[in-house]
Amino acid sequence: MPQQFASDNNAGICPEALAALTRANAEGHVPGYGDDEWTQKACARLRELFETDAQVFFVFNGTAANALALAQLCQPYHAVIAHAFSHVEEDEAGAPALFSGGAKIVTADTALAKLTPQAVDALAKKGRRGVHHVKARALSITQATELGTVYTPSEVGALTEMARRHGLKVHMDGARFANALATLQCSPADLSWRAGVDVLCLGGVKNGLAVGEAVLFFACELAAEFEWRVKQAGHLNSKMRLVTAPWLALLEGDVWLSNARHANAMARRLSERITNLPGVRLLAPVQANGVFVELPPAVQAALREKGWRFYTFLGETGCRLMCAWDTTPETVDRFAADIAATAMSR
Repeated sequence: MPQQFASDNNAGICPEALAALTRANAEGHVPGYGDDEWTQKACARLRELFETDAQVFFVFNGTAANALALAQLCQPYHAVIAHAFSHVEEDEAGAPALFSGGAKIVTADTALAKLTPQAVDALAKKGRRGVHHVKARALSITQATELGTVYTPSEVGALTEMARRHGLKVHMDGARFANALATLQCSPADLSWRAGVDVLCLGGVKNGLAVGEAVLFFACELAAEFEWRVKQAGHLNSKMRLVTAPWLALLEGDVWLSNARHANAMARRLSERITNLPGVRLLAPVQANGVFVELPPAVQAALREKGWRFYTFLGETGCRLMCAWDTTPETVDRFAADIAATAMSR
């Protein structure tokens, strides 16, 4: 299949990660379940990057990372405050509730998919009806958001400060954390634990890996017995080196940030070429690797007839156009040209 814009998940494994996987596989028999040098080095590298002695775990996918991390924070009668567009609300098939035994997600539909301290305050106060209502326990922040916008460190800090006022723990869904970091050009620590985040689900699959997301507990006491939760959920990989060797390759030499910068640059390139076309309107600032744009249904249909794949994300006209670590300028330009030709002919 030629390159498309439906999802950054559609891209394959990046060369550095693939080479590391091949090298690890060639080593023959190696201790399992993470008792290997690649896993230890990957954990050490993550601690070095984040400048703190975090507890690090690896699971197969983002759903497991988010659901298990939130379950670790919540009892069945608790609530997680999140945005209405968040992945934990819209795209996890109820996994956070399943793994927590029933914790509820309560949401705010604030602008540009970004929570505000005021919205968090209002939702946290709803839990003050005693045993008749779920009790707010955690705040979940998506970075970058499901509309491709990013929270600055000060915005994260303001949210976590409000969370602390209500006794909430803070979870960050960082499926596209690298893309946010590439835009903000700050340190991983400044965008996570220094801003008050307790646990980060760090995405690698959307940024060049084949499988495996990392869960980092910055508040180490919160990670007590998390390994049993991972095992019970079926996410303890017996051949862990085949997950962590590619992770290590992604982290060494900052390949993860290079991949994210490239994907972000391709999204900016696409937006610059289409935003002044008739009937085309940006729905959110392009701050990561996604372009969220309004396209008339007739334009969408014509593009799909030409073989392009992308999601209609909001209503009938709001479309999500995602760029990946391997998206080429030539693919962007061909897609933009087809959008222009189709829009101008309507």
